[in-house]
Amino acid sequence: MLAILAPGQGAQKSGFLQPWTESATFARGLDWYSAVTGLDLGHLGTRADDETIRDTAIAQPLLVAAGALTLAELLDGTALAPDTVVAGHSVGEITAAIAAGVVSAETGMVLVRERGRAMAEAAAAEPTSMTAVLAGDPTEVLAKIEAAGLTAANNNGPGQIVAAGTAAQLEAFAADPPARARLAPLQVAGAFHTVHMEPAVAHLAAVAAAAPVSDPTTRLLSNRDGSVITEGRDMLDRIVAQVANPVRWDRCLTTLGELGVTGLLEVTPAGTLAGIAKRHLREVERFTLNTPDQLDEARAFVASHS
Repeated sequence: MLAILAPGQGAQKSGFLQPWTESATFARGLDWYSAVTGLDLGHLGTRADDETIRDTAIAQPLLVAAGALTLAELLDGTALAPDTVVAGHSVGEITAAIAAGVVSAETGMVLVRERGRAMAEAAAAEPTSMTAVLAGDPTEVLAKIEAAGLTAANNNGPGQIVAAGTAAQLEAFAADPPARARLAPLQVAGAFHTVHMEPAVAHLAAVAAAAPVSDPTTRLLSNRDGSVITEGRDMLDRIVAQVANPVRWDRCLTTLGELGVTGLLEVTPAGTLAGIAKRHLREVERFTLNTPDQLDEARAFVASHS
């Protein structure tokens, strides 16, 4: 059984779309999504530096465009099998919603454009950020995060929990970290999936309420609780609410295991989610699709697990 995974913010790197723009269909799609978002995604994905594409209002549309277009290149007009499982981490949920047919690519790009802008505005209100807590006892890690006034914004499973909050709170947390844990500040511009993002929710909810939506054509997982979502409007409501609530990727991993997934393919920019899965779903094969010269091998991977 195949799972398609879409990464979230922080996975992007300068120049990561350069190899893909050699494809005429990919380049045309990027031009179209640039028109939809009002951003020059071609420049941003090939020539802009890391600091530029760290901007939330840029990073989020860039990531969803990258994932949707590389998946389109992979499928080349074919449809995902109905029993395929699709999941995205944070903003990757919009990529997953496109892949599962909940929204069109154009609608998805409008949603992520508005999501990115609204979250960037919320993040500008106060200096906030996120720090990954690697290793350590999960119970102690969560207790330390709470004691520091932070939120466990991303629970990616034992061994990787992301703390989010104000810059001052994160500094105090770094001065007194959980035992046997390593802290890794993330390249993001705000405390996403916390109360700091609540100002963005109302705007995105209004946009999402007007969006055309369909029920998923494949099995689609929610970051809220890892459940399989069968109604498109429910998924869109969850995507909106997730902006200010923690990502429970640990529960998505549990569901992937319970469903009997045998192969995970992560779309561009791939690596983060496959790395997490390596620790928690050790028997599952993984494929990270990052360049077009991998497409034939990736198609064979998809066929072997579909």
